[in-house]
Amino acid sequence: MGDDVVNLIVLGVISWTTTFLLIRKIFSKRSFEFCNRIVSTIHAILAVILASLSLEDWSCPVCSLSSNCSPKQRQALAVTVSYLIYDLICCLFDERVNLDNAVHHLVSIVGIGAGLAYQKVGPEMVAALIITEISSPFLHARELLKEVGYRDTDLNLAADISFAVIFSVARMVVGPCLTFSVLSANNPIIIKSYLCVTQAMTVGLQSVSAFWFYKIAKMVKYKLTKRRMIISSSPHIRKLD
Repeated sequence: MGDDVVNLIVLGVISWTTTFLLIRKIFSKRSFEFCNRIVSTIHAILAVILASLSLEDWSCPVCSLSSNCSPKQRQALAVTVSYLIYDLICCLFDERVNLDNAVHHLVSIVGIGAGLAYQKVGPEMVAALIITEISSPFLHARELLKEVGYRDTDLNLAADISFAVIFSVARMVVGPCLTFSVLSANNPIIIKSYLCVTQAMTVGLQSVSAFWFYKIAKMVKYKLTKRRMIISSSPHIRKLD
């Protein structure tokens, strides 16, 4: 891992922390989680943009599997590592420490950090970064809207459905394609041990995605059913009928 990557990670941690403190000051009446979700949303958008720009061939994004990380890919991954370090520390100051989230962040930091140290599997990691982060802005929007008073509204329902659709396509359609590509790649011996872990994590991630797809489908079904019940019981709607 080069000094430029280390410097970028350190600068990133400082920048994310400063951004959070600034947002916390602006929205002083909002919860700790509300402010942190705004930072998370900013990261998700930035991560997808940087990762997308780092892919050299959009006609076949992962054709060059196990290739060296390009400078743009290292930059995109370093920004995400810095965010994960910030968020891991930030979680420790929250009222409710989420152990699952902490373990997820630690595994992600080690996995991406190993890729940066080897300077390999760049296309796979940035493709996985896009898949995992592209639905995150809508995930956070759901919770942000609830805190500002838009729970059970059309806007919140739109955020729920958008998140469900994007998550499902990314994790259940594109995700398996990436998993197959990673598992079937002819990887160099020097990174074989690392990629065995990466491949196991990829399969695990896909299994978790399938579980969350089931949970999200149930959530959307519940929200749509609840919405129909509210409309059917509304006196105004009955009067119009």
